Amino acid sequence: MRDCLLTDMTEIIDGNEVAQEIRDGLVAGIDGLTDSGTTPCLATVLMNNDPASQTYVSMKHKDCEEVGIATRDIELDPEAPASALFDTVDELNADPEVHGILVQMPLPDHVDEREVLRRIDPAKDVDGFHPENVGRLVAGNPRFKPCTPHGVQKLLAAADVETEGANAVVVGRSNIVGKPMANLLIQKSDGGNATTTVCHSRTDDLEAKLRDADIVVAAAGVPGMITGNMLSGDTVVIDVGINRVETDDGSELVGDVDFESAKQKASAITPVPGGVGPMTRAMLLWNTVKAASDESGVDVELP
Repeated sequence: MRDCLLTDMTEIIDGNEVAQEIRDGLVAGIDGLTDSGTTPCLATVLMNNDPASQTYVSMKHKDCEEVGIATRDIELDPEAPASALFDTVDELNADPEVHGILVQMPLPDHVDEREVLRRIDPAKDVDGFHPENVGRLVAGNPRFKPCTPHGVQKLLAAADVETEGANAVVVGRSNIVGKPMANLLIQKSDGGNATTTVCHSRTDDLEAKLRDADIVVAAAGVPGMITGNMLSGDTVVIDVGINRVETDDGSELVGDVDFESAKQKASAITPVPGGVGPMTRAMLLWNTVKAASDESGVDVELP
């Protein structure tokens, strides 16, 4: 098992460390593609004035620069018609030098998010949200795994957590995390073969479901909804939630799990921030390199 921070007997899974290893492991593949005449390229499209979205896009570009992935930065007026975004996506689909397309959410109210996702070429859909890619994931033949669930898989593997035969509980049923996470955990493949329960806002007696869990993935978007007294004594807890809450000193980021109480019961747990978040960004790079490899026909070894 890797070197990890320990609190009493609880392993604190360091997402920053694992994400850096992923990024470092991608460099050789990127160099190989570039030497063969293909420089992986990620295009980002921003159509909102949200400062957080602008920060996310900036961070993704910085990550790309660090490993040698080229970027395209496209910003559209939020007041522009939906056709402006559709035309932009069509142009990126047709551009052979662009291998991955990411449309930053949220979109303006007058733009149909589902139509945008359907518009992206599935071979360039590095978020993994196009209906074709969702179907391939469910069928057990994924082209791209959605970045956050894939990052969770990598964290579990890095911490030597055995998923095969484990009882896993996913709390949350979003299309971005909950549903694909459950699908990955039940797949007949590495990082899968778990007996998986999906819980949500209508679940009766959530605590009873959690007490039977070997692995808990919290992705409901409710700060502190899972506490230590809801867990058994040897649970691995992956906290996907990132919630900003007000404090006496201003505000802070917290997860869906009450960290201080949960770490007293869990055998391993991810912090917020510094857990799943860095992995989501790293797996976006991973998918972009895979897209470039698939398009060019140049095989690369992915970490």
